[in-house]
Amino acid sequence: MVELAEIFRLHGPQYRAKFGQRMPRSHLRAMQDIESCRTPLLGGEVYLCNNCNQLRYSYHSCKNRHCPKCQNDQANCWLEEQKNLLLPVTYFMVTVTLPEELRAVARSNQKIVYNILFRASSQALQKLALDPRFVGGRIGMVGVLHTWTRDLQYHPHVHYIVAGGGLTDDGHWMSSRDEFLVHVKPLGIIFRAKFRDQLKKAGLFNQVDNRVWKRDWVVHSEPVGNGQAAFKYLTPYVFRVAISNNRILSLIDGMVTFQYKDSATDQVKTSTVTAEEFIRRFLQHVLPKHFVKVRFYGLLSPGNRHLLNKARKLLGAGRYVKPSSPTDPDQPRCCPACGSALMLVRTLTPLRSRSP
Repeated sequence: MVELAEIFRLHGPQYRAKFGQRMPRSHLRAMQDIESCRTPLLGGEVYLCNNCNQLRYSYHSCKNRHCPKCQNDQANCWLEEQKNLLLPVTYFMVTVTLPEELRAVARSNQKIVYNILFRASSQALQKLALDPRFVGGRIGMVGVLHTWTRDLQYHPHVHYIVAGGGLTDDGHWMSSRDEFLVHVKPLGIIFRAKFRDQLKKAGLFNQVDNRVWKRDWVVHSEPVGNGQAAFKYLTPYVFRVAISNNRILSLIDGMVTFQYKDSATDQVKTSTVTAEEFIRRFLQHVLPKHFVKVRFYGLLSPGNRHLLNKARKLLGAGRYVKPSSPTDPDQPRCCPACGSALMLVRTLTPLRSRSP
């Protein structure tokens, strides 16, 4: 199986030689980390199996959030942590998409525009939900930024999981309808207006084609079941990277072939591009350093735990309890051949520092 790291090792030097002066540090760091992940470059440990009398090498992971090797194990832990936030109501998936005319300025100003995307969409959704015709109360929601299509094209959008109901100012719970949260057309209009205003404040308004303010902005809403089902649905969006290694089919003569599922037909298709184009597509989804891609609003905001507890009490659920910090249990490593416990023999020093 061809891995992303292998493509970076073989074609990354040429890519950096061509574009390195213009590449963000976050892109350079992601490439370096992925190339080094679980190799002697990051160090590790050597274990001995007394039963097989064999040495086993365990190299460290890079822990970069864009590395396909490092994200899979975190999903279940995150899902467990969210259980205390759940309310016994129907949940909705609301998706807001950045129009095509704004994607060039977004790609060049990622941190600014992604923050505006979060603020404008979350404020629009909360404002409309306060309308008594829909919910009539303060809602709770969690949003996740997603920037790619299945064939790795640039397509920034935010998925929100929203509780079907809200808390009024006088402390009552108002439930939404089971199959309906808010009308998406007025939501799109409010989202567009708030985004436009904040883009002006950021000084980026003149870089955008004015026609975008006259067209409809795409917003989608659908019920996704109870809280556990909703967060289980959302979890892959939190930890998924632009492409997993099992989707990369081949690397032949500098051409990368990968598979994806067509969203319109649901059929599996393949795409073959140059290694340079493949690297370019992947890197445009690498987020700025320290950028928070998962955000909590309303009743789910960390500053509103008292309101969340009030809502939980009204709905007959227990109080929110802050989960304990995850720990790494001292589990003995087992030999992959015979299952016997392994004994640590020595520690391997990393061959490079983790910079830039």
